[in-house]
Amino acid sequence: MFTAFLIKYAEIGVKGKNRYIFEEALVQQIKYAVRRCDGEFKVSRTQGRIYVEALTRFDFDEVVDNLKKVFGISGICPVVYAEDRGFEALGEELVRYIGEVYPETEKSFKVNARRARKNYPLTSMEINCKAGELLLDAYPKMKVDVHRPDILLHIEIREKIYIYSETIPGPGGMPVGTGGKAMLLLSGGIDSPVAGYMIAKRGVKIDAVYFHAPPYTSERAKQKVVDLARIVSRYTGPIYLHVINFTDIQLYIYEKCPHEELTIIMRRYMMRIAEHIAKETECLGLITGESIGQVASQTMHSLAATNEVCTMPVYRPLIGFDKMEIVAVSEKIDTYETSIQPFEDCCTIFVAKHPVTKPNLNIIRRHEQNLQEKMDELVETALKTEELIIVSQ
Repeated sequence: MFTAFLIKYAEIGVKGKNRYIFEEALVQQIKYAVRRCDGEFKVSRTQGRIYVEALTRFDFDEVVDNLKKVFGISGICPVVYAEDRGFEALGEELVRYIGEVYPETEKSFKVNARRARKNYPLTSMEINCKAGELLLDAYPKMKVDVHRPDILLHIEIREKIYIYSETIPGPGGMPVGTGGKAMLLLSGGIDSPVAGYMIAKRGVKIDAVYFHAPPYTSERAKQKVVDLARIVSRYTGPIYLHVINFTDIQLYIYEKCPHEELTIIMRRYMMRIAEHIAKETECLGLITGESIGQVASQTMHSLAATNEVCTMPVYRPLIGFDKMEIVAVSEKIDTYETSIQPFEDCCTIFVAKHPVTKPNLNIIRRHEQNLQEKMDELVETALKTEELIIVSQ
């Protein structure tokens, strides 16, 4: 029955004179989403409205599922078109619409007409009254309730006449690409994919870096990270995943530094390398999945020690979340089952039995001096041998 979708947005509507920029970005993201669907579609923007019109047969559920992954959409309204052949024809279409969409007619309703095209012969109020009368005549068991109706029937008189009554919730947020670009430190755990999702929801384009440590981590661990990036890319668009071989750097730190400081020092070098790649790829910040106090490397003292090596901002959207809250989001975006697969990443191989939870920056810096002989060369080699994987849904 439905032949198109009206796309609603929220935050974009308050962007003033710059709103068209955000609307056009949203249109581009919608086009990318419907390209994943069977069928052909036309996406258009007009007078504060965005429409997705089906030009061929399509799978309704498939289209809705893909649109629900487009940041910036607050609501998806399946619509039908009514021919502009006078109110009598419109009334027939309204009666047919209610009969097909709501076969159980013992419901209350309210008609909400909006006449954007002022040359239409009836006013919005007149349309409301006449449409209500027609529906009451056609379905005597229905009743009008202007305060809390079961069915809120919208009629929009524009260049075409649109009828809709359902709003399917979208993900909200801002269209990807309107907030710049940032580099996600992506591991195989639960947290970092959620962090990438949450920053992307604010309009930020995501690239990612993964630190691989063969033979201590298997190819399956690497594939797990690629799979996570692919799931996140359903929301963010294609992700450029930079895979860094971190084995020699880890072994050198393990050899030269106190074991209780291994995690902090390794993390500091990960941040240095990630920032180097971020600057080369014109990112504006780093993203991590850290949450205060979750593990030893995420205490306030440890986070301060990690931050100290960075010159660009580090965004931590999960900083105040507990584990159950993070898991809830990961289940919502379908990364959880992949994240809990039993393939360890490089962080879990070299973990100390008693890691320091309140690292002293002066001591950390002093112990890092033990690495001066070879570390620059090892970092340069890691960067030169990086593997770039373009991940998309």
